[in-house]
Amino acid sequence: MISALRPCPKCGAEIPADAPEGGCPGCLLESGLRLLEEEAQTSNAQRPTSNAQLRSERRASKSARMSGEFGDYELLNEIGRGGQGIVFRARQKSLNRTVALKVISLGQWASEAHLKRFRREAEAAASLEHPGIVPIHEVGERDGQCYFSMKFIEGGQLDEVVRRTPMSIRQAAELIAKVARTVHYAHEHGILHRDIKPGNILLDQEGQPHLTDFGLARLVETESTVTRTKEILGTPSYMAPEQAAANNAEPTRTTDVYGLGAVLYQLLTGHPPFAGGTTYETIKLLLDTEPRPPRLLNPKVNRDLSTICLKCLEKDPERRYPSALALAEDLEHWLKHEPITAKPSGFFTHSRKWVRRNPSTAVMATSLVVLVLGLGVMVWNHKPAVVIPKSVAVLPFQNLSDDPNNAYFAEGIQEEILTRLASIEDVKVISRSSTQRYHSKPANLAEIAKQLGVANIVEGSVQKTAAQVRVNVQLINAQTDSHLWADTYDRKVTDILQVESDIAKGIAAALQAKLTGREEQALAVKPTSNPEAYDAYLRGLAYNLKPSNANANLLSAQKHLREAVRLDPKFALAWALLTYVDARGYLTTALQPTIALREEARHAAETALTLQPNLGEAVLAKGAYHYFCLKDFDTAVRYIEQARQILPNSSRIPELLAYVARRRGQWDQSESYFNEAERLDPRNASLLTQHAFSYIALRRFPEALRKLGQVLNITPDDVDTLATMASIAQAQGDLPRAAALLAPLYPNPYNPGVLEVQAYQGILERRPGAIIPKLKEVLAKPDPAFGFFNGELRFLLGWAQQVAGDHVAAQETWRQARSELEPFVKQQPENYLLLDDLALTNMGLGDKTAAFALTEQAMAAVPIEKNPYDGPAPIEIFTRVAAQMGEPERAIIALRKLLSLPHAGAFIAVPFTPALLRLDPMFDPLRSDPRFQELCKDKQP
Repeated sequence: MISALRPCPKCGAEIPADAPEGGCPGCLLESGLRLLEEEAQTSNAQRPTSNAQLRSERRASKSARMSGEFGDYELLNEIGRGGQGIVFRARQKSLNRTVALKVISLGQWASEAHLKRFRREAEAAASLEHPGIVPIHEVGERDGQCYFSMKFIEGGQLDEVVRRTPMSIRQAAELIAKVARTVHYAHEHGILHRDIKPGNILLDQEGQPHLTDFGLARLVETESTVTRTKEILGTPSYMAPEQAAANNAEPTRTTDVYGLGAVLYQLLTGHPPFAGGTTYETIKLLLDTEPRPPRLLNPKVNRDLSTICLKCLEKDPERRYPSALALAEDLEHWLKHEPITAKPSGFFTHSRKWVRRNPSTAVMATSLVVLVLGLGVMVWNHKPAVVIPKSVAVLPFQNLSDDPNNAYFAEGIQEEILTRLASIEDVKVISRSSTQRYHSKPANLAEIAKQLGVANIVEGSVQKTAAQVRVNVQLINAQTDSHLWADTYDRKVTDILQVESDIAKGIAAALQAKLTGREEQALAVKPTSNPEAYDAYLRGLAYNLKPSNANANLLSAQKHLREAVRLDPKFALAWALLTYVDARGYLTTALQPTIALREEARHAAETALTLQPNLGEAVLAKGAYHYFCLKDFDTAVRYIEQARQILPNSSRIPELLAYVARRRGQWDQSESYFNEAERLDPRNASLLTQHAFSYIALRRFPEALRKLGQVLNITPDDVDTLATMASIAQAQGDLPRAAALLAPLYPNPYNPGVLEVQAYQGILERRPGAIIPKLKEVLAKPDPAFGFFNGELRFLLGWAQQVAGDHVAAQETWRQARSELEPFVKQQPENYLLLDDLALTNMGLGDKTAAFALTEQAMAAVPIEKNPYDGPAPIEIFTRVAAQMGEPERAIIALRKLLSLPHAGAFIAVPFTPALLRLDPMFDPLRSDPRFQELCKDKQP
């Protein structure tokens, strides 16, 4: 089994396997030093419309400005972070010099293994005196923080430097030769580095390399409890196979040789030898596949240098260079145009590697060869025509602009090309949500193509300056690694508006796709003649495309799209996207679902369709408005099906149809649409999650868990997915399994969905004491962006206090919750989630009349006859109110109905089950009723 490293959701640093209770030491350090000024930014992926789904996908990112005092050091700014701590540029006050200061927090967050590894880093680096190794100045501890200071290298990390100024092939070989000699020096002094990567090689102002960060270094001849742990140590794209494999192989000097080869590969090709969409996929590629020869990715790399690089990357350590010195010498031979010692792998070597990785397939292949030889004489003169499959995935375009803020431009160009291709019926195109997790120019095209189910891959780059834009694009047959088509487009910013259509035409022509007259006409349409409006549109598009469509992201998208249509009121494409942003935000409550928001969505949809009646995005936007805002399913389907004729390969169309069919209770039809959408968008985690929610509503929990497992393969350790799996365990009555899934998840103000599931777990266990302080902490400074959801969390706090026996505190909490919730009703009269929360709060306060009136209002807002998916949620709230307010007859009648219906849950992602009825304290007043006891029995299918 592969134990993948997990990225910190806050800072992106990889969390070591031995991190205490799953926390990120770097972020814990920030908290301990109190140096972080938070800019809260709520996060909410395309929020489903069941109550639990709406809550489970709220997230946020944060940015920080680092400054402060640390003993003799004045912290100037953060310059790097990793699994162990943070590196600052600092001024050592006593000596008035600038240093690099690495700090790790101790106390309750740091394990002994962390401290040993940290001290080992300092001791290892301090024992090495070499011009190519960053020297250590001081090692110490202060106020619970362990630190050491190093020489500050003016220049930057290798990856950052080459991003600004590309390095020639010869310069790359010279640099790696120097670093290899430095590594050899460390080996000679008994130390392995084990984490050689571009970020750990610093270039000074003269361009000389300096190796740093011995955080994974170990004494070659010494074993300890730290070095004997079996967790993965290293950076996945640059680690050696023996570091990633779950076996007893110990790293050796050749482990660092592999790292040097991986960095050389990066310099020669522009990307590491293996890079999957996730850490798990990267490690799987590392273990199961061979790197593509560098010279195939960069024709300027000659055969000898490619051979040197591949020898370093051999999976068998014994086939690599025996030492870093041997690598350095071979590189120096190449630089002097002398013969090298490395030999390219021949046919039999490649065959042996393949057989070793695929023993079963090899046996079958041998049998097949015998059969083919027997038939060969009969068909030797028959040569079938080669047909290029017309399927393509467009990988993220690389932003080559000097300004990283121009990334939105590259993202927008990629999405617009996809949209144009989706209008061509003869080409299957994979949606962006399935490709966005890959690198711009990955090495493993064949594997990626297999994952996405396509034959061809489009790679590209965008370089934008003040007045010029250059777009490079190439179409590659992933199976043969052959280039089918490539072109470069140099345009002025004012002339960029047609480039996406030109690229789509070039790809279609290379794939020999047939274009109808309507398709050619659609590709020729210029979206706007105003470059400023188009730039605003691309900015809005980039925010809308972010993986987590948080409230802040949707607000930013909305702002830029409003600016686009202000600058060009005839910009139909921008009006269409504004409709989609507004309407989706209205339904999911990612934007507060006010009447004004719904009205803006209507106006935008009508304007887009009036301006361009045949624009696929405008027709689809009109359907989205009727679905998201009006719940007019018949009209929505009519527009969506009309859009399908214009955008035959858009995955959004079957996805929307799946949602509409689900809300109509057409479960089989919805399943069919989900499957169709997944064929066009196979790695869209949000789409897969929605499919899982359908299985959950149907109480088909094993199938839901399998679908959620697919999500985890794409986004490992996703907290919302794990919380949903815990909800399923709760519905099955397996509280220990739910607790085990929830234990490593640390809820915070930016992920209240997880907090809610954990709160419900404490309530079901009737031990809510642990969750009450956390709920109080979150609600001490409620985020206004969450709107009515803050009142819902406060209701949960009151319920937890009630179950804990603190009735006085519960009453006070519920009074405050009611005062927070009521102001939202006027602006959101159709928000049944808000009405449900307010009904429960009044129930807690004993106001029976108000509680029942609110449940009736909620049921009227989403009648079960018109919406069998969401409609039962208010009925669930009704049963809770009836049970608590002394109406057992009404409660039991409603419960009988709910247990027979598939639906989305009101509290968490799951519908009512007998197991939940047995556990939920809110139904305690019914426990002695024989009719209720019968409902609590598990019925055998």
